[in-house]
Amino acid sequence: MTTSEKTSNYSIQTRLVISFSILLFVFLGLTGVVLDRAFRNSVEAGAAERLQVQIYLLLGAAEVSDGEFYFLEDLREPKFSQLNSGLYGFISRSSLGELWRSDSALAFSLADPQVLLQPVQVGETQSSKTLSAEGEEYFVLSYGILWEDGISEYSFTVIEDAAPYYSEISNFRTSLWSWLGGVALLLLLIQFFLMRWGLSPLHRMARDLKQIESGDKNQLAGNYPRELQRVTNNLNVLIETERKQQQRYRTTLGDLAHSLKTPLAVIAGTMQTLSRSKADDKEQLDAVDEQLTRMNQIVSYQLQRAVQTNNRSALARQVQVKPVAEKVLDALAKVYADKPVSLVKLLDENAVFYGDERDLLELLGNVLDNAFKYGRGKVSIRASVENHDSSGLQIVIEDNGPGISIEKQEYVLQRGARADTLVQGQGIGLAVVTDIVGSYGGTIEVGSSNLGGAKITMRFVSTRQGS
Repeated sequence: MTTSEKTSNYSIQTRLVISFSILLFVFLGLTGVVLDRAFRNSVEAGAAERLQVQIYLLLGAAEVSDGEFYFLEDLREPKFSQLNSGLYGFISRSSLGELWRSDSALAFSLADPQVLLQPVQVGETQSSKTLSAEGEEYFVLSYGILWEDGISEYSFTVIEDAAPYYSEISNFRTSLWSWLGGVALLLLLIQFFLMRWGLSPLHRMARDLKQIESGDKNQLAGNYPRELQRVTNNLNVLIETERKQQQRYRTTLGDLAHSLKTPLAVIAGTMQTLSRSKADDKEQLDAVDEQLTRMNQIVSYQLQRAVQTNNRSALARQVQVKPVAEKVLDALAKVYADKPVSLVKLLDENAVFYGDERDLLELLGNVLDNAFKYGRGKVSIRASVENHDSSGLQIVIEDNGPGISIEKQEYVLQRGARADTLVQGQGIGLAVVTDIVGSYGGTIEVGSSNLGGAKITMRFVSTRQGS
């Protein structure tokens, strides 16, 4: 099965859940990335502002004497006085190099010392990132000034460890994605219940249709949303129209059957009378009688075929095979009461025929009648479910009669053909069976039984979903 075939089998609810989930995760993912980037930029901007303040503190306290910088009072930021505190101050001049560093930077070294010597335009700031000799990342901010003498240009640089800021970013990121994940799960849960509520009319309609299939209801009843009301009304009209049409077909065909059979019966009776009274014309009368018999078979066949062709329902009901089969067997036991038959019944309780019960009666009646008629005292019937979801049905009927030769096994399924011409009607019956099985999309096979006679196998596969 291809990917497109698999996705086409997804329910509406599954499709909506998948679509909403993808949309939700894309939206929350983009939201998380944007918020994470915004917070990171905010933290880095805050670090730059903090370093700018530290530079102003250094500027306010710095003094120059004979080209050397000194501070008359302790710096207001105590970290400048603590060794390896993570906050370091430098004063440099591009032509003279480093002129001063804070006590905190006495043991501090950069991977690239030239960072401190890069010229900075007077009145401008220059921010960057750099690495220490140990490979740790630091924020760098330099500010160019023109000293009071109007000649000397200096660069005041403050370097701060980036680890605390990155730790803050990491904590925010963890909290952000945890909250977004929780929100996503909450929204999915809310969406699931809202979707179940929104699609509940469709589920109710499916249950009502199943009850119609099983015969518990005759139409879709209840209050449906406005969007489905038209559909339910049209389905009810379709079901009622189909029901009336079936009844009309059966009534018309029943009338036709009675109309045709009565004249044929009269003609047949007349021919029997003539046959007894006119022995000289017996051969011609037998020929006429044979044609009348064939006409009777053809009429019976065509009537049964028309009925079963027009009673297919889009909403076929579930018919339990076991009780129908037992009904047919009881009737045949009475018909063939003078012929002792050993019967083997293996009828699965779960075996179900999806269709008209009268069609199942016709199938079992014709095939079992042949088994009783041609068998020599042994008949077997098996009905079992097929497929993993029990949607299929297999019916096997066997007898210990003369059987049907391989070359005739296909032939006997044709209209009017029969392996034994001594018994009237077998060909018509099997032809009706073949037509009924075919109309349900099933298959019929004729083979040889282990009992020694014929074996008829009928298979049906339900096309209904969710049955």
